[in-house]
Amino acid sequence: MTLLLKGARLIDPQVALDAVADVKIADDGTIAEIGPNLDAAGCEVRDLSGRILIPGLMDCHVHLREPGQEYKEDVYTGTLASAYGGFTDIVSMPNTTPETDNADVVELVKKAAAKAGFVHVHPSGACTKDRKGQALSEMGDMVRHGIVMVTDDGCNVQDAGMMRTVMDYAVQFDIPVSSHCQDAGLVGKGQVNEGVVSTRLGLTGWPSQGEEVHVDRDIRIGELTGCHTHIQHLTTGRALDIVRAGKARGAKVTCEVTPHHMFLNEDYIKESYDTNYKVNPPLRTKADNEAIIAGVIDGTVDIIVTDHAPHAAYEKEREFELAPFGMIGIETSLASILTFLVGPGKIDYNRMIELMCVNPRKLVHLPEVKLAAGSVADLTVFDPEIEWDVTEDCFHSKSNNSGFIGFHLKGKATDTFVAGKPVLVDGVVAE
Repeated sequence: MTLLLKGARLIDPQVALDAVADVKIADDGTIAEIGPNLDAAGCEVRDLSGRILIPGLMDCHVHLREPGQEYKEDVYTGTLASAYGGFTDIVSMPNTTPETDNADVVELVKKAAAKAGFVHVHPSGACTKDRKGQALSEMGDMVRHGIVMVTDDGCNVQDAGMMRTVMDYAVQFDIPVSSHCQDAGLVGKGQVNEGVVSTRLGLTGWPSQGEEVHVDRDIRIGELTGCHTHIQHLTTGRALDIVRAGKARGAKVTCEVTPHHMFLNEDYIKESYDTNYKVNPPLRTKADNEAIIAGVIDGTVDIIVTDHAPHAAYEKEREFELAPFGMIGIETSLASILTFLVGPGKIDYNRMIELMCVNPRKLVHLPEVKLAAGSVADLTVFDPEIEWDVTEDCFHSKSNNSGFIGFHLKGKATDTFVAGKPVLVDGVVAE
């Protein structure tokens, strides 16, 4: 039956739309019609008055952990959490066990995602075999089986010559190389940002230069090879300046940032040694927060991602030095952006949609999703007035290692439609 969504405020900068109107979704999962007071005859009607409807959110950096680490998360729970966060599309990272460095593992992830049915999952593949930076992954075969990018996320290809080889191959398949910029020699056994906090707490420092030298290196190798270089989870103002300079000279480079690197910083790490704030790359300084937000505002930053990285409670409850890096984020991402960027007027809804809907699809060459007749009905609906507290028991992920626990947020996804199918309905996913 045709679905009619009535009375929401529709916003989409791709078609210069910002108006209260109705959306009619056809049986084939596409948008049939958009306009005011559409005829409801023969339709199932949903009243979305007071809510905002936008193209479906997409997260280009999500750790689903399957195969091999299902005790942290699996495709089912990771995509369930994604739906609750308001996302219709995610890109899964390849640091699984075994690594996603061949077509067999790619197919396993795709089949698990199709069975779950909550959101579209677009797998990425490793750059190198076992992400060891020594031999190429089965890149061409993985491309044929549907990967949308390559990355050795969690580490980086340390040898510049090997990274050149990776990019030489990736450019032939017209896929981006997504770079986790980390110089192993500089970072060493770093735990937190090198500075006042690392000194005060007696934790091994992780200098910002350990990120920045590889940002510059990989952009320049991209210029050499003609490959699209995408900088993952950028954290420092100087790294952002390097990206800005690369763009100015015509380099084919994009970058992403996370909510936790915009809204949290090293000062959150107290004498309690809360390991939820132990992430890779580490939380930096308040000045870096401000510089990154400025990059979001001025257009230097292309994409907002979560780097959703679930871990079991017993792992995060270990000593700070022994606990794994990472925090979850896919269920708090939209709300944090609404609370700390859109609400205060630092960006508007149009810019948010560019960062979280439009540019992520451009990065991995997916078809555009627009609020226009004929487009696939991958849609996110949120209520900007809902206020809620982040607690340990509010997550639908298997894990609750969030640095935003205790935060009061405003705005929340209420509905998602994936290829026209209602997945999240009035804040609840039917499992």
